[in-house]
Amino acid sequence: MFRRRLALAAAAGSALLLAGAFGFQAAGYRPCELCLLQRWTHAAAVAVGAAILLTGHRRALAFLGLLAALAAAGTALYHTGVELQWWAGPTACTGGLGDLGAASTADLLNRIRSAQVVRCDQPAWSFLGLSMAAWNALCSAGLAVLWAMSLRTARR
Repeated sequence: MFRRRLALAAAAGSALLLAGAFGFQAAGYRPCELCLLQRWTHAAAVAVGAAILLTGHRRALAFLGLLAALAAAGTALYHTGVELQWWAGPTACTGGLGDLGAASTADLLNRIRSAQVVRCDQPAWSFLGLSMAAWNALCSAGLAVLWAMSLRTARR
């Protein structure tokens, strides 16, 4: 019973993070491409939580939840690194236009017109010096710990 509660708490944490993301979006903060990708990982964890709620705690499901939480943390950490310019992000959301020397004028105009407006490398909001992506990385790592504890207690 305890392991089921841990798994459901982790899934509820992902649901809260998703609700927070949608709340920020409703407040006018438009998500970038990496923000949207992070939402999918939390949606997967919520789906695993729903499966556990309906079928009971199963080790395979808890493992899938752990994988989803680790993917969420990894994606958020990657996004944080892009924001801090530790590494380059995807050109679709960091303003890159690719190899300009090899592009024709028409191709260059098409690239400019299709460029994303919401940039992944510029944090839209921060609290205590951490961006939304950094907070998501920390919270997701905590949720991964809950999923792992759910797996560990399953062995007893």
